[in-house]
Amino acid sequence: MQSSKNYRFLLIPIFGAFIFIILYVFASFLYPGGCQVSKNSIGFSWTNNYWCNLLNENGINGQYNPAKPIAMLGMLVLSLTLSFFWILFPIHFSTKRMALTIQISGTLAMIIPLFLFSNLNHDIVTNLAAIFGIIASIGTFIVLYKAKWYWLFVFGLLNILLVGLNNYVYHSKELIVYLPVIQKISFAIFLIWICCLCINIFIMARKNSQ
Repeated sequence: MQSSKNYRFLLIPIFGAFIFIILYVFASFLYPGGCQVSKNSIGFSWTNNYWCNLLNENGINGQYNPAKPIAMLGMLVLSLTLSFFWILFPIHFSTKRMALTIQISGTLAMIIPLFLFSNLNHDIVTNLAAIFGIIASIGTFIVLYKAKWYWLFVFGLLNILLVGLNNYVYHSKELIVYLPVIQKISFAIFLIWICCLCINIFIMARKNSQ
């Protein structure tokens, strides 16, 4: 019987998510101020600031933003560990063609957001990442349904609905004042879904080795 230690690498995305959250919270304490409802507000508002605000050179209030390096590190950690997830996940279930589709689209969905650090248009970067993320997610849903992991399949569909809600609110400008909260809830649910998938893959791999 192989030790479960051999499969702990399957849990790397979970550790990456926790490190990202810690860095996110730390960066929020360093943000100088300014949000969508008040340019002169002080500090980071969890209800009125976006994650992207932490990545800017300056706060919305015009002051230098010392949170940027921490936020960049958090984004890098998350992108790398989630890329690992999209490469790893389909190997345990899919045909070669399906696995390759999920691996490529999922990895691109994680790497493209790194261009938020550049001068590229924010909307182009986020829309491209969303498109590849949806492709990877659809492939994942097919795999989950075939594997009869129905509750994770339904959980994943919730993520798609939330992505649609985020895009609707952003582009229609209706309820835009609530978008920072919607964004954070959506991201938290997505990370929980990924963590649940990793735990289930770990359990499956351990059982198959016995």
